[in-house]
Amino acid sequence: MTRHSGTMRLLILPLFLAACGASPAPQFFGATRHEVTKGGVDFVVFQKDSCAEVVRLGYLTRAERAPVPQLMEAAVEEATGCRVVPGSMVTGLPGDTGEAKFRLTC
Repeated sequence: MTRHSGTMRLLILPLFLAACGASPAPQFFGATRHEVTKGGVDFVVFQKDSCAEVVRLGYLTRAERAPVPQLMEAAVEEATGCRVVPGSMVTGLPGDTGEAKFRLTC
């Protein structure tokens, strides 16, 4: 195996996994799943009790990501019928627009 073929495998694996659809974080296993489109962006929302996780689907350029946090919040509220607790958004990485968790008031 050449160095490039190993690198290619590492690049293909995340693409393959992304094509399989969104999966919840372990604490959201068994959660209710909703699919929502907001502002032309597709999201999957997982709700469990008074918490929600939202996963953005598809690729966006850096410039296209700016409105995503607000779209995520709107997607969670539409999918769950609950209000997002202000300031409760938490992401795995600072500024990440691929996934976020919210607390809810229902």
